[in-house]
Formats: sequence, structure tokens, C-alpha cells
Amino acid sequence: MKIKIFIGMMLILKSCLIFSQSSIIGFGANKVTQQKNLEAEFDRMLLADNLDGWMKLMSAEPHYLGTAYGRKNVEWMVKQFKSWGYDAKIETYQVLFPYPIVRLLELVAPEKYKAKLTAVPVAGDTYTDQGDALLPSYNAFSSDGDVTSELVFVNYGIPEDYDELEKLGVDVKGKIVIVKYYGSWRGIKPKLAAEKGAIGCIIYSDPKDDGFYAGDVYPKGAFKNATGVQRGSVMDMPLYPGDVLTPGYGATKNAKRLDWKDAPTITKIPVLPISYEDALPLLANLEGQVAPPSWRGALPITYHIGPGPARVHLKLTFDWQLKNAHNVIAKLKGKDFPDQWIIRGNHHDAWVHGAADPLSGMVALLEEARVVGMLAKAGNEPKRTLIYCAWDAEEPGLIGSTEWVEDHLDELQQKTVAYINTDGNGRGFLGAGGSHSLESMVKEVAIDVIDPQKGVSVAERLGALDLLNGGDGNPGFYALGSGSDYTPFIQHAGIAAINIGFGGENLGGEYHTIYDTYKHFKRFKDPDMSYGIALAKTVGRIVLRLANAEVLPFEFEAWYMTVQGYLSEINDLLNTMRAEVELHNAFIDKKVFFLTADPKKPFKQPSKKAIIPYVDFSPLHNALASLKVTVDALGEKSLVSLISKDVLNDKLMHAEEVLTFASGLPRRSWYRHQIYAPGFYTGYGVKTLPGVREAIEQENWEECRSQVTILTTTLQNFDAHLQSILVLN
Repeated sequence: MKIKIFIGMMLILKSCLIFSQSSIIGFGANKVTQQKNLEAEFDRMLLADNLDGWMKLMSAEPHYLGTAYGRKNVEWMVKQFKSWGYDAKIETYQVLFPYPIVRLLELVAPEKYKAKLTAVPVAGDTYTDQGDALLPSYNAFSSDGDVTSELVFVNYGIPEDYDELEKLGVDVKGKIVIVKYYGSWRGIKPKLAAEKGAIGCIIYSDPKDDGFYAGDVYPKGAFKNATGVQRGSVMDMPLYPGDVLTPGYGATKNAKRLDWKDAPTITKIPVLPISYEDALPLLANLEGQVAPPSWRGALPITYHIGPGPARVHLKLTFDWQLKNAHNVIAKLKGKDFPDQWIIRGNHHDAWVHGAADPLSGMVALLEEARVVGMLAKAGNEPKRTLIYCAWDAEEPGLIGSTEWVEDHLDELQQKTVAYINTDGNGRGFLGAGGSHSLESMVKEVAIDVIDPQKGVSVAERLGALDLLNGGDGNPGFYALGSGSDYTPFIQHAGIAAINIGFGGENLGGEYHTIYDTYKHFKRFKDPDMSYGIALAKTVGRIVLRLANAEVLPFEFEAWYMTVQGYLSEINDLLNTMRAEVELHNAFIDKKVFFLTADPKKPFKQPSKKAIIPYVDFSPLHNALASLKVTVDALGEKSLVSLISKDVLNDKLMHAEEVLTFASGLPRRSWYRHQIYAPGFYTGYGVKTLPGVREAIEQENWEECRSQVTILTTTLQNFDAHLQSILVLN
């Protein structure tokens, strides 16, 4: 109790200090009151009933890529944007979208069982009882296949799990693996399985993660019932996202396309998601070694690894068809700087009804856009152009946004200030990440938005959570990997980006199932849409400040500290690897051996590991040292007072692009950013300083040295770019 009181007092003191601040980054003192008044008026005009009604409308029927209801939603949104004063249109791309024709999974030995592969409707939620309109459960961009083999349980199917299997003497070559959801992005699971020689992959939802072990299941509670199945893409997005047939360029009507059989991002083996009801008989018929404690789920069985004696037959066939992906693009022209664009996006497509994912974010965007449009009609036009986007085909692989960025790449790089993304939203705490040059601005905004449950700012509430979790009360601004529509903007085009949303108190198991409905959302996620309004208030302020700032609100102190931290992490990683190798080799020299997991198997003497060579990081340290001098000088310079603001803003809005390298990352040239990228084996999860970090992880020392050179050059170029701002007057 004393700790809680102490924290409360700290937060009150911090609040008093914060709210005494009267400045806004990028605005002169004489403009702050005007901007604050505009934001207050924006808040007053937001209506939660709009979010509620629009979600009910847009989620009434399934609206995955290519559906008639998806097109209906698009046309309705265009009509709304036009009524609010936007120049709105539909931009359409023809993209590959496989639809399942045959889905067959059966246990053929030692017992027989045919998987149902169907989720049951639940009482009280008629949306779950729409029959054939519901998209069958499958993994998009699985390959076709007809395979039969012994089954092997591989836990979450991440690299560490295969390391453990190797220690246990279990090989998946020629086998079908069964793997749990969670632990990594789903597409990594079949990718790794195929690399290890597996011929098929089954992904199931274990009740320990999001079923009855976690809480009451739907319809009694929010969590996944026995028949729920998570759909999702298994496209190899760490290679490149977007349409698999048009890598690096827009999937326009007459675009040159690969043959789908040659597309490198289609998974190499057949993959199928199933429920824990269908997984139980498969897992129950496995024998072999008992799974390690951390691998065991909540099903009423002893978890064995196999292989066998369970043998399964998996057959999948898809209709590989082109579908129209419809993006809504709504533009509100800036009165002073029409060629400086603030782009705001959220996707509109869903695997089924998509109330939480993505419509909880989409309806907040629409209400935000409505009020901004009304303010403009009343004479408060934004200084810069605002572009609101509703993306299609995000779920199969970030397709709609990626194709649009690739199609308009040169113009976007020339004119875009920043891209602000949302996706699903719910009750709880603010989560924000992105380009660290925008971190200070976002944190400043969070001070001005009040949490609807606690009555304190969303910044204070998040800070309290950080303190309770052992932090310093100043939670970080996370780096962006992949997983939503910010990806092509920051990773490919080098445009500063932000991803933002609320959550943490809206847990459940409805993700990508038939249970992600309006009924489910209203009961368990954000019943009164108060956090939808909080999202609109937060992002609305970000948009309005970027649109109206005299000097674009980029600051580089937080950026420098963050990148310095990344370099320290890489140093620590290298030192840890070196120490582990030295310890391993010392045991070999002293003939200190360990027993195998299976005492019946003959002991195999381990071999020495290669010594970790010296890698010279001094060029990186020198580049960052020079950058610190520049960043400190920028922090001392009053940018708002500069006369040459047009040149200044042009340099600020193009700073992020300097952090890209034209040839991209090794083996995946689409990803150009040298500070952030999704990991090659983490999927959505970010790898910072990715070229150097992944070369170290893969122990590719020649590549590591070349990536150090590229990263050093990138940082030097960034330093030169920032130095060019210092000479402005």
C-alpha cells in the first residue's frame, strides 16, 4: 500500500510539472493558444455514437478481400469522406489472393479421426451463424499439397525450439509438424519447418494461450472456445510484403506478373490452422519423449514430441485468383503547404467480420477525419495537406498499402512528412512506436489526452504501469518491425512513421476467428467506445500538430539515445556469444561432458565451436560521437525562430529517408531502412540495426563487417544532413 501511495504522489507531482508546460514542439509561443483551442474544439465535436453505429454497419457481414460487402464498405466510406469535404476516390490494384477449395486433415494411424475444421455458432451472436458467407479457416499463401507422414510436436516452431529438438535427437525431415500459435508470427513457423525438411505444417491454438486456461470462453467469456480457429497469412513477408506477383512495383492492371508458382514469398509447404478440439486427438496419439515443461499446453494429455506413432494426411488445394483490392484515398488540401502531406491510415478488410481487427481503429479514423473536415469547413483549414487512407488487403500481407506506396513511390518520398497508422484498438493503455525523431512529439500529445477510465492523462497512466513493472515511469517508444500498414512507408520508402493504439485490458481469443464480431467487441473490448474516442483524440492531435506546425516537430535527442542503445546491445550480444563459445570450448578441453537426454542412445562427444572473431565497431562509435555533437547543437538552436522555415521543413521531412540504403538488407533488398526492420526469423518482431545484428546472429563475419561499413556510411550521411540544418538562419 505504501508503494502505491508513493507512486501516486510521484504521479501527482509529475502531473503538476507537466501541466504547467505551455509550449508545443514546432509552434512559436504566440501560436500555442490558438493550437490548443483548436484541439479543444476538435475534442468537443467527437461523438462515440458515430463509432458505434459505423462499426455495427461495417462489421455486419464478412468483408475479406474481394467480397461484395467489402466493396460496399468502400463505397460507403468514399461517400462519407466527400460529405465531410474531402476529395475522395478509390484506387484499385489486382492482386493474388488464394481461396481454399480443398481442406482435409485426418489422423490415419494409430487411430482414425477426421478434423472438423469448422467453428460452431454461439448463442446470442447471430453474426457467427452466417453459414457459407463465413470465410473458411485457412492460412493464406500456404502452398497446395497432399502429404502423409508421421507427426512431430515442435512447440511454437521458433529457432530455439529446433535447437532443443536437435539436443533431444528429434529430426523433422520428411515429417509433418504440429505447432502452437504465439511465440512468433505465424509465417515463421512453416518457413522454419520447411527449412528443417518438414513436408507439412499444422498450426493450432492451445487453450493455455488464449482458450479456457486464460479465461472463460465465448460466449460466456472473451476467450477462444474449443472450435475457434485463427486465420492468417503465412506469406514470407520478411522477404517482401504486398502482392506476391509484383515485388517492388504496383500491381496495376497491366503490371508484369510472376507466375504464382515462382513467387518466392509463397510458403514452400502446405499449412493449415486448426482448433484445439481438432488438435487434441492428434497430440494424444503422439509418443516419444515427453515435451519439456515450457512446451506443455493446457489440453488434458501428456504432451509428447513424437515422431509418431500418429500419422496424418494433409491435403490442401487453392484457387489462385486475382482479386481487386480497393484503397480509399481521401485528400484535404493544405492552405499553405499543399505539397507537404500528412498521411493517416488504417485497413478496412478483415478475415471475417473484423469488429476488433481492424474496425475498432477504422471507425476512430473516420470520426477523426469527420471532425477535421468540419473544422476546415468552419475556417480552420490545415496548413499542410491531409490524406486519409482506408487500406484493403492488409490481412493477406499488407497488400493494399504496399501496392499504393510502390505505385506512387517517387511522389510520396518527395511530399510526405509522416505516416500515422492505427489498426485494432481496445481498452487500456496507450501503445506507441515508430520513428524516434517523432517520439518527443507523441509523448507531448499523450500528456494532453485524458484516460476515460482513470481521469489522468494517458501518459500518466502508462507511466504508472511502467513503474509497477519496475521501470522508471518513462516508458519507451517502441521500434517498428512489421505487421501493419506502416511497413511500406518506413521500411521501403524511408518515410517517418508512427503506429499507435490502446490495449492491455481487452484480452480475448477472438483474433481472426468468426467470433470477432460487433457483439463480442461491445461486451469485452470497448463497450462505450470511450477508448475509440481516446484514440481519435490522440491521433487527431498528432495529425493537427504535424499539419499546422511552423517547424515540423522532429527532434533528434531521443533518436540519438535510442540508436546509441542499439549499438550497446550489439556490443553486448557479441561479448555474450564470445563468452559462451569460450566456456563451451573450455568444457571440451577439460573433458567435462553431459549425459544425453535419452540414456539408451550412445553419447556423442561435442566438438569445439569456432572462435568469435574481432569485429571493429569503432567506425560506428565514431559516427555516433559526431552525431551527438550535431544533435546537441540542434537542441540548443531555436528552430522556430529561423527565417528559412521552408528549407528547414524540407530537410526535416526528408531526414528519415537518409537512414535508408538503396540496395536494402542482405537477401531482402525491399527492406531499405538501416535502423529498423522485421527480423528474418521473427516476422513482425523488429530487429534494430538489422544488417549488423542479423549478421552477428548468423555468425556471418564477412557480412557483418560489410554491414558495419554500410551502417557507418548511413550514420555519417545522416550527420551531414542534420549539420546542413545548423547552417540555416
